[in-house]
Amino acid sequence: MTHHDPECIFCKIVRGDLPGNIVYHDEQVTAFHDINPIAPVHVLIVPNKHIPSVDGVEPADEPLVGHMFTVARQVAQTLGLSRGYRLIVNTGDHAGQVVFHLHMHLLGGRALGPMLAR
Repeated sequence: MTHHDPECIFCKIVRGDLPGNIVYHDEQVTAFHDINPIAPVHVLIVPNKHIPSVDGVEPADEPLVGHMFTVARQVAQTLGLSRGYRLIVNTGDHAGQVVFHLHMHLLGGRALGPMLAR
């Protein structure tokens, strides 16, 4: 079931070819600390299957994408984010997606404030 892109940095972390500060791993999802954190807690949650972005998600991927949210909740609890956390998924370069492997940013550890300015 798991398909990898041999050049993708996140696929390399999932496979264990590159080191990552992994906080969660199962057959479907891997979560690891971002190497350039923008909050005291900044974890990336990625499907082990290579999906380039939300635009590549198929109906058959719905259980996997839902599992990413369950893992986000578990990781947030494990890391003590009882006061709240933010989940962000960027899609496409205009949205700021840098690595083209679907991933969810879990941010917390400080007050993050409103997401959007008016």
